[in-house]
Amino acid sequence: MNLIDSTYRARRLTAVSMAAVALAAVAACAPAAAAEPPAVAVKAAGGAAVSGGTAGRCRTGGLRASMGRVDAGAGQRYAPLVLTNTSGRSCWVYGFVGLVMFDARGDALRTRVRRESAPAHRVTLRPGASAHARLHWTTVPSGRETSCPSAARLMIIPPDEVAHLEIPFTGTVCGDGRLDITPMTSGARL
Repeated sequence: MNLIDSTYRARRLTAVSMAAVALAAVAACAPAAAAEPPAVAVKAAGGAAVSGGTAGRCRTGGLRASMGRVDAGAGQRYAPLVLTNTSGRSCWVYGFVGLVMFDARGDALRTRVRRESAPAHRVTLRPGASAHARLHWTTVPSGRETSCPSAARLMIIPPDEVAHLEIPFTGTVCGDGRLDITPMTSGARL
């Protein structure tokens, strides 16, 4: 292992640790989840829909994250952030994902996540089925910003989880690192 690799790993570990602490603080301040969130059934291609039933909450290890096509207009960007059930059992997601941006060096970037006010629903996913949230950001500097940082990766923490997934996320995010996110809803919307 060379010095660059160990420096990168040390920065990454520090950034991930800081992100975990920040997310724990946000989760502690979040309103308590409903005992039984409203259910929405989702089916995999060719499969029958599943209602709430005995499915447990989706765990990070049984999910794959991806981002759909980015739509652009007037300095605004929108993209579906997709979680797909890769486990062998049905599970459900409810609420919002956590997000942290990283630059190409692996350093955490300022990330301000704003949850949109749309109502959350419990989405049950059969194996292979997906749910998505709409991600929005601006590429136009505002206020005192003269430039905006470029992200290279996005850490995604599934709802009610502490473990994370990462995906490539190349783009400039202005607005002091603000990412707007909707609650998870059914379908992939790629």
